[in-house]
Amino acid sequence: MGSYYEKLLRPVLFRLESELAHEVGLDAMAMLAKVTPACRLLEFFTRLPAASRRPVECLGLRFPNVVGMAAGFDKNAQAWPAAAAMGFGHVEIGTVTMLRQPGNDRPRVFRYPRQEAVINRMGFNNEGADSVASRLARMPGPGRRRIPLGINLGKSKVAPIDQAVTDYLGSFARLADFADYLVLNVSSPNTPDLRRLQDEGRLRELLGAVSAANRARADQPGKTRKPLLLKIAPDLTYNQIDAVLGVIAEFALDGIIATNTTLARPGFFAQVSEAGGLSGAPLRRRSTEIINYIARATHGRLPIIGVGGITDAASAAEKLDAGATLIQLYTGLIYRGPFFPADLARALADRQRG
Repeated sequence: MGSYYEKLLRPVLFRLESELAHEVGLDAMAMLAKVTPACRLLEFFTRLPAASRRPVECLGLRFPNVVGMAAGFDKNAQAWPAAAAMGFGHVEIGTVTMLRQPGNDRPRVFRYPRQEAVINRMGFNNEGADSVASRLARMPGPGRRRIPLGINLGKSKVAPIDQAVTDYLGSFARLADFADYLVLNVSSPNTPDLRRLQDEGRLRELLGAVSAANRARADQPGKTRKPLLLKIAPDLTYNQIDAVLGVIAEFALDGIIATNTTLARPGFFAQVSEAGGLSGAPLRRRSTEIINYIARATHGRLPIIGVGGITDAASAAEKLDAGATLIQLYTGLIYRGPFFPADLARALADRQRG
């Protein structure tokens, strides 16, 4: 299915400005999500054959395959019910901030087709936690979904770094009921000071507060503790990663997502002046190295969701071989099309059987 997209549809979309093309794709997915029979019919064709199905048990959840949609595509929970029809085994919405915000000025997304890469400086543009919670309240909730739904939380731009904990707690309180798992995003390069939350002291304060709020859910009627993960940057040193892993262990987080976009400018990108996070194929090697380091440092006991540079079955298998339990993609959708997740899940299942 991917070849038809690359030959026919991608050239049309690539004539559009990058963010406009994204909006066209999101709108199409949102329209599909509203037609449940069409989603179920499409899912019949995209899901793995019965002989190849090996669901993954992770985070106390059941994932029909290892391929997930990374945060960033569906920021406002508009389209995610159609994700299973595209072949995804889970979907992560957001990043959602406590306050509604427009993000950075446009243009803010830039494609580099020859490098299969994207630079973005979106800046957590989203409708805010209250609006997203209201939308999710009208959609299938935990236990009634085709695939698990993660919610990625970030800091509001206007919240000073010293008020970040309060800001995250506000988003957590409004959205936790609707999530199968939650992610604290402290690693986007496009919100001022956000990456300072990866510093050991600030991270301890943040994880301590959100973990306590998460545990307290168990004391409330009809509520349970939710799996909680941290998303880190690929630009951390190994000493910094060790410190992060120490804090994760201290507060018994359920997993880690490695990695977000990078500020590095390897190879061709040394001559590119656009600010923002680089994703896609140039991130492949670094993200895999970090996954492997985390897996070895934690003796394989910390679930890892691997992200970064997944453009084919080989790059996906590389993440799993390095120690990831699940993988996610976003930039790969841009270059490989809407049914890339189904093709990828099938290829990975065939590899596992072989």
